[in-house]
This record gives sequence, C-alpha cells and structure tokens, in this order.
Amino acid sequence: MTGVPFADGLQATRWPRGLRPAGPAEAGFDPGRLERAFGLLEAEIAAGQLPGAVAVIARDGAVAAHRALGWAAVHPARRPMVPDTLFDLASLTKVMATLPAVLLLIDRGEIRLDDPLHLFFPEYRGEGREEIRIRHLLTHTAGFPPGSPVLREPAGSRAERIARLASVPLQAPPGSRIIYSDLGFILLGELVAKVSGQPLDRFVREQVHRPLGLVHAGYLPSGDRARSAAATEYRERLGRHQCGEVHDENATALGGVAGHAGLFATAPEVAAYGQLWLEGGAGVLSPAAVAAATRDQTPHLPGPEHRGLGWIVAREDSAGLSCGDLFSPGSFGHTGFTGTSLWIDPHRRLVVALLTNRVHFGRTDHILRLRPRFHNAVAAAVIR
Repeated sequence: MTGVPFADGLQATRWPRGLRPAGPAEAGFDPGRLERAFGLLEAEIAAGQLPGAVAVIARDGAVAAHRALGWAAVHPARRPMVPDTLFDLASLTKVMATLPAVLLLIDRGEIRLDDPLHLFFPEYRGEGREEIRIRHLLTHTAGFPPGSPVLREPAGSRAERIARLASVPLQAPPGSRIIYSDLGFILLGELVAKVSGQPLDRFVREQVHRPLGLVHAGYLPSGDRARSAAATEYRERLGRHQCGEVHDENATALGGVAGHAGLFATAPEVAAYGQLWLEGGAGVLSPAAVAAATRDQTPHLPGPEHRGLGWIVAREDSAGLSCGDLFSPGSFGHTGFTGTSLWIDPHRRLVVALLTNRVHFGRTDHILRLRPRFHNAVAAAVIR
C-alpha cells in the first residue's frame, strides 16, 4: 500500500436503481487480481501523477468494488476523495445527457436519425451543410472541426452564439470521415431543447436521471455539493483552481449547460447509468434504441476508431482504446477530458466507471496510459 487516503463505499453507499453491493467473489472476480487494478491507481497517485480517483466496478448490477483514492483537491489545501465525490464529467455529458435525450425523442417519434439538420436550424445550408443529418452529429461524421472559438466571442445571447456555429467551415463532406467534434453535440443539445420545449438540463433531469434515481447528477451544482466536488484546473482569469464549476470553456460560454459538457455526477451514478445500457434501456430507453446506439454505425469509414450513436464501439480490429486490450468486441464507452470514463462490456455484463480529476495537476497525458492498463487489470480479474 502507498499510504494514499482510501475509502470503501461498497456497503455505505445508497445505490441508485440497478446496482446492489456484492463484493468481488459474488460478482465473479478474483479479489487478488482486482486489487491489482486499484494498485495501479494508488501508484499513480503516490507518484504525484494523479490527484485522486473514485471507481465503481459491477457485473450484472452486483457491485464488486467502490473505492475512493487520493485527493479531491490538493490546491490550495488537501481534501480527501470520498465515495460520493461529485465530478465534472466533461465529455461523458455527450453520452450521459445528450445521447439519451435524443434517443428518447426518436423513441417518441419526434425526430428521425436521418432528419436533416436544416429542418431544425435553417441556417445550415450551403457548402454541403444541407447534407448533415442527426445521425452524422451522433457519430461525429458531420464534418465539423473538433471545436471553434466562436462561441466564446464576448457579445451575443445564447441563440446568437449558437447561430455563429453555422459559419464554421466543414473539414470534410458529411458522412465521409470521423472527426470527433464538440460542435455536433452542442447542436444536439439545442435540438433537444427546441423539439421538447424544455431546456436540456430540465429534460434530462426529468426524463432520464430522475427515473434512474440519480439524485446528484445534473448541471450547475451549487452549495455544499459544489464546494465538495473534485477540483479541476487552475484558471488564470479566476486566480484559483475551479471546483464545482464547469471546466469546459465553450460550456462556460453557454452558461454551464451544453450538449457536449457541463454534467456533474458521482461514480455510483455513472455506473448506474451504464447498467441501464446492459438492461436494454431499463424502461427509460427502448431496447431498439439501445441496440442502434451500441452498434457500429461507421463500419465503412477508415481509421482505427468506430462509432455507435454517441459511443465509441470496440471491434476485433480496434486498437488504442481507453478500455485496453481485453474488453470484448462490442464493448462501448466514452471518456471525458477532466479524467473521467465509462466502459461497458455486454459480453461480460461488466460496467466500469473510473472518475478522476487529473486536470487538477494540469493537462498532462498520463491518464492516456493509465486507463487501458486499469481496464486490462479489471477484465483479467473476471473469473466467471
């Protein structure tokens, strides 16, 4: 052991719907091998490469482990990580808020995957933009660049900021390439609000998170929950590290509520959301929507990465994924820039939520090697 502060939330946690405390043996893990996975996190924290982490590992809803390691904040003062620490999920927002909201609208017959974007945003015409479909936004094949500073230009209402995105040049014809882009999911978040008649945060809270019993998940945390969140990056404009405030600059420009980033949640809640996908939608989404979202939607496109709707999808020929080398083909997951990830292996009925606040120490890339090693150790610990 490294002496890193440690907390086990397995029995004390009030588990959201779909999860129950079990322990490694009951969940089908070799306890010693599973400890090796947590040893990797401890070593990274002890070496000063990572402030802290909270992980939940479950199979078929049986929680094998729920550990809090290290520090929720190191600067300006140390504050230990606890099992229900709130995290800025960053791009996990895409799959934990915007994706289920869009799928719900599809389930209800409000929209179609092949509806053109200009049906809802008329300004998306010219230079190939009229070919953009909702499907393209969900699979990162719309041709948008990864990001744009136009949202952060100082003047303008929310609607005016969103309208500026129509001036951003496409980098590829729609449907021809996978280019991971925040812009498509920002537009999807606005689409949800326009079609549903509710702001994105309210629609997601009422239609997705509340039915699952996710009481802490949401945008714009406040009060004690915000102050006790995992701290993120130092900001020159603030003169301090952020804590309980959205880290992403474009989400900040949109008031903290956006389709690509801005959601906060705890590790048990992220794992419970993953369990929804193993349960065929758990009554929130239809089994048909779950099947469509987790199927490779981009088999015809070049490159090592394949996309479902929102999710990264592992295939036999996948390489370099954050789930490592041992997750089954057909596994699906996503990561967040702040240091978060969720991976689901339907063959093993396995959910792994790993939340860290790696940006508290700056924008280093140690997490890129840690994630696959951790997931390899978790998969290797499954014995039945």
